[in-house]
Amino acid sequence: MNIASADLNLLKYLDVLLREKNVTRAAEQLGITQPAMSNCLKRLRHMFGDPLLIRTSEGMTATDRALELQPLVRQLISQAESLFTPEDVFRPAESRRVFRIMTSDYAEATLVPHIVRRLREEAPNVVLDFLTPSDVSYPDMEQGRVDMAVNRFNEIPGSFHQVTLWRDSFSCLLNRDNPIARRFDLNSYLSAQHIWVSKTGFGVGFGMNPEKLGGLGWIDHALQRIGRARKISIFTRHYQMPALLAMNNDLVATLPSRVARMQAQNARLVIKSPPFEIPEFELKMAWSPLLHHNTAHRWLRRLIQEEAEQILAEDP
Repeated sequence: MNIASADLNLLKYLDVLLREKNVTRAAEQLGITQPAMSNCLKRLRHMFGDPLLIRTSEGMTATDRALELQPLVRQLISQAESLFTPEDVFRPAESRRVFRIMTSDYAEATLVPHIVRRLREEAPNVVLDFLTPSDVSYPDMEQGRVDMAVNRFNEIPGSFHQVTLWRDSFSCLLNRDNPIARRFDLNSYLSAQHIWVSKTGFGVGFGMNPEKLGGLGWIDHALQRIGRARKISIFTRHYQMPALLAMNNDLVATLPSRVARMQAQNARLVIKSPPFEIPEFELKMAWSPLLHHNTAHRWLRRLIQEEAEQILAEDP
C-alpha cells in the first residue's frame, strides 16, 4: 500500500488493540464506542492484509504479523508523541520524582552504591525504588511502570532500548586453607563442593535442583560444553553470601570477577582463575520506548552510564 493512501491515524488504534487484545477495553481506553473500535479493526485488517487479532478459546490472540508489527508501531507512536510534546525542563536538585529500577543482585553489589552516592549529591530529593527480577515482568517494563532494568539478559523484547554498561569475567573465591587452593586445576575444582550464586531474569524464580543443570547459567553451561559438571551444595540468590560461605574450607564460589575482587578483601580468602573457559557476560541497562524521550529519564540514564564508565576507569 502506498503511504500516501494509508490512514496513519489508525496506528494509534492498532497500538492499543495489540496491547489490550480486547476491542471493548481498547475502545474504553481511547474514549470511543465499541462499534467504532470494531470498524477501526476492520480497516486495519484491510490495510495490512492480515486478521491481526483472531478470536480463540482464550480470547483475542495476535497473529504472527501483528506480533511483528507491535514493536514497530509502539516505536512510531512514541516518536510521534515526543514530536508534539513540549520539552520539559528537568531540575535534578529540585525534583522529587520516584524512579523504579529493577536490578539484579550483581548490579546492586557493584553499580548501585555509586549511583546512590551521585544522586545524593545532585538530586537529594529524588527517590529510588529498587526492585528484584522476581518483582517485575516485561509488560511492567513495556508500559513504563518500571523505569529501567539493569541486569544480565539472555533475551529481551526487540522494542526495548538497551545499552551495555560493561563486560565482566568470572573468578573463583575460596578459603586459603581449602586443600585445593595449593593445586587449583580442573580436577581439584570438580572434586570440591560448590556455591551456586544468583538467578537473573524476569519473573518468580523456582527452587533449584542440582540434578537438573538446565537454567543454572554461564558456569554450568561452560562445564557442559566440555562434558563435565560440578557438585553444587549451596544455592543462593545473593552476592553478599559467597564471601561468608567460602570461609568454609571445603566450598568454592565461582562468581563475576568484579564481585570476587570486592569480597576477597578478607585475608582468609583467595581468588583463583577458573580452570576452564567461561564466556564473559554483559551488564545491560534496558528501558521502554515509552520513556525513551522523557527528559528526567534521559538524565538518569546518562548518570548511570557515566558512573559505569567511572567504575571501569578505576579497574585495577
